[in-house]
Amino acid sequence: MNRTPSLPQGSEINQGHRRNQKDDSRTAGLIDFDTRTIAPSMDGSVVAQIDTRLENLIRDEPVIIPWAIESGSRAWGFPSPDSDYDCRFIYVRPLRHMTALFPKRDVIETPLDAVLDVGGWELSKALRLLLKGNAVILEWLTSPIIYRGNSDFQKAALALTHEVVNRSAMQHHYRRLALSMRARVAGENAQLPLKKLFYILRPLVALKWLDENPTARFPPMHFQTLLDGVELDEVLRGDIGMLVKAKAETRELGNGKVPPTIASFIDDGFKQFDGKAGRLGPPSASDVAMVEGFHQTWLHRLQPIS
Repeated sequence: MNRTPSLPQGSEINQGHRRNQKDDSRTAGLIDFDTRTIAPSMDGSVVAQIDTRLENLIRDEPVIIPWAIESGSRAWGFPSPDSDYDCRFIYVRPLRHMTALFPKRDVIETPLDAVLDVGGWELSKALRLLLKGNAVILEWLTSPIIYRGNSDFQKAALALTHEVVNRSAMQHHYRRLALSMRARVAGENAQLPLKKLFYILRPLVALKWLDENPTARFPPMHFQTLLDGVELDEVLRGDIGMLVKAKAETRELGNGKVPPTIASFIDDGFKQFDGKAGRLGPPSASDVAMVEGFHQTWLHRLQPIS
């Protein structure tokens, strides 16, 4: 069955460039790569280049890739006309490589260029980071832009995250991210590179979303979805909306003074969430067991047919 998550408003599903997906499925046990969601605003030639890089990795490394998505500003919902493409993926290697005396790295990085940034994590690395409270894997699993994926893998991985993800860990993650972004622009308050505002706003809005949605384990990835899920002053909401619109229409926003409403929101956010997440302990034995079980199941399920 074809399971494609909903795109943000204004996007559509494009299921082109599927020329090799059926062929790929023959190399990975019973896995069917049945999920692909490409926004119509994306450059088809660049998408084809990403498909080719993934296919080359599958053949040459070799690896099995059950999930490959777009991360970064395009998936978050505030791209510029010249934003690059950030493809991220989860992979496993054939078992013979997993038991090698000198195993390969658990990260794959392909050459960067002006348009493409394609890289991924081995499944075991992604799961270890998930247990430590790293929200990146959650964002990958919920990205609205999917280059290739298996819906059963996504469904099982999301079910696992709902069992083992710790809200406090998510708060820590987004607070650290906001602090890191703020540190990068320290001393630039008078004339701040305006596009950097988004990288401070997104984690702060995520923290606010978690605060106002106390039963949720983790926040949405998409920025507008985050904004829709929190209470904001309407003037502030309008100023953020205008900034998103300007970024979508302008190749270079340049430097400028931060709008007062946004500056106040950022200052208040750091005050509100400073230290609020509390202390984090190690994952429970039951969480470790669930993650280990998931890893063993999918490591074997994704193996190529001999």
